[in-house]
Amino acid sequence: MSQTVPLPRIAPKSVSILGATGSVGLNTIDLIARDPGRYRVEALTANQNVEELISAVRRVKPRLAVIGDPGKYQILRDALAGSGTEAAAGRDAVIEAASRPADWIMAAIVGAAGLAPTLAAVAQGTTVAIANKECLVCAGDHMMDVVRRKGTTLLPVDSEHNAIFQVFDSQRPKAVEKITLTASGGPFRTASLAQMKVATPAQAIAHPNWQMGAKISVDCATYMNKGLELIEAYHLFPVEKDQIDVVVHPQSVIHSMVSYSDGSVLAQMASPDMRTPIAYALGWPDRIHAPVARLDLVKIAQLTFEAPDFGRFPALRLAKEALAMGGGAPAVLNAANEIAVEAFLNGKIGFLDIARIVEKTLEAGGNRGMGQWGRPLSSLEDMYAADEAARAYARELLELNWAE
Repeated sequence: MSQTVPLPRIAPKSVSILGATGSVGLNTIDLIARDPGRYRVEALTANQNVEELISAVRRVKPRLAVIGDPGKYQILRDALAGSGTEAAAGRDAVIEAASRPADWIMAAIVGAAGLAPTLAAVAQGTTVAIANKECLVCAGDHMMDVVRRKGTTLLPVDSEHNAIFQVFDSQRPKAVEKITLTASGGPFRTASLAQMKVATPAQAIAHPNWQMGAKISVDCATYMNKGLELIEAYHLFPVEKDQIDVVVHPQSVIHSMVSYSDGSVLAQMASPDMRTPIAYALGWPDRIHAPVARLDLVKIAQLTFEAPDFGRFPALRLAKEALAMGGGAPAVLNAANEIAVEAFLNGKIGFLDIARIVEKTLEAGGNRGMGQWGRPLSSLEDMYAADEAARAYARELLELNWAE
């Protein structure tokens, strides 16, 4: 009589989510909450949205919850009393959360503020799913050096880079002729300059295909998001700067493509839902179920492509120039853009002024005592100095009301 041998019990994967209340963080929590036995959540962090963080804690029951704003610590601590989840607050606590041992860490803190926590996660030598493109834009050489030295597995989560990761032949990179990032074109793809000049923040964040936060939605509208992704792709994949292309694809079905020396072009396709690339990273090297709409090409009927318009959307050109300059120029580009986008969202400048402020800041070069923006960075401190100098210059432009 045969005896049934029980299968070995697989320990839950320990995970942390940095930036748990943003769109990527919430989608990650949605996937984890659907299969709670598969994961043990170590830490969740948020910047200011304490109510959303509390809600997330109740869904996935992490060991630690951190709010970046110390002024909201009391609210968090009171809400979590008796829950078994430790509460903490402040920038150092966010970095400490990123340093806690975990099998898999989602790095989804928006902007340059995510650099220090992401570096802390990468330094563990674990698996890091990176959704913060600014880390690689501002400090790509440094971060990739840490990745190599620590043996970290870095999994891109942006839909475009995740798509490239899926179809890039990493064993034979010399067979790759180019990689092509696709852009939806955003809400102003067919708008005139006159229409964009009077565009409101509400119009700019109304992306036709994706549900995202306000900052990244504005970046999509200006094409700066695609410019940052172009710089990010240069650091993520073994290609030269002139092997990265951008094409506008309004349907957002093909998320990126890789062209090979034999004429083959491999593309990753899916419905526009961030849970697909997140699920790919969360399950890697396996694939897990994602509750997303399945792609129906017959219903879509056609896929169209067009070249980006650098005249109406100069942000993409500026990103290419910053990448060519190298050194601290990409950090300057990102810093000036963050200042300009915040000003636009607060009603202080017009939509077209965002790219103008970035361009003026890049043109300023060494006026802030930093030497030329494109000079090589010898340390992370140099990058932070360039970032701060660029922010100061961009703020001066706002105070001067130069755009008027």
